[in-house]
Amino acid sequence: MTTINGGNAVQGGYYVSKSAWEIFPIEKDGQKLPGPVSEHYVKVPTAVALLIMPVLGGLMVVFLPFIGLYLTAQAAVRPLVGMFQRSAQDLAATVTPGWAPGAAHFTGKRSEEKTAEEAPSKGTKLEELAKEIDAKRRS
Repeated sequence: MTTINGGNAVQGGYYVSKSAWEIFPIEKDGQKLPGPVSEHYVKVPTAVALLIMPVLGGLMVVFLPFIGLYLTAQAAVRPLVGMFQRSAQDLAATVTPGWAPGAAHFTGKRSEEKTAEEAPSKGTKLEELAKEIDAKRRS
């Protein structure tokens, strides 16, 4: 079977939409199929169209109650799921620690052990600086 895109001019007959499962009758040659170009149609003989119509109608009658029950259950469950999801997000936000292991936190503070061992005292630096200034004044 040849697939025809929507919006194309076609010969008269019956065309079945692949996505919507609808039958579109085209009365005269040269009329355009409804829908966008992305819609796909298949031409079917008149006898097949007359057999398909009651089948499609019967399927709708059979599945319509199930569709209604599904939509009702979805409308009832959606607020409950949203409530639990919001409370789970709030709980996760309060339980999350303020720091992450392995992350770098550059606060500019050194530990006391390093400052005593590595850096000379301020008095020593000032004395060295004073000696240097005196040496430059004398020369």
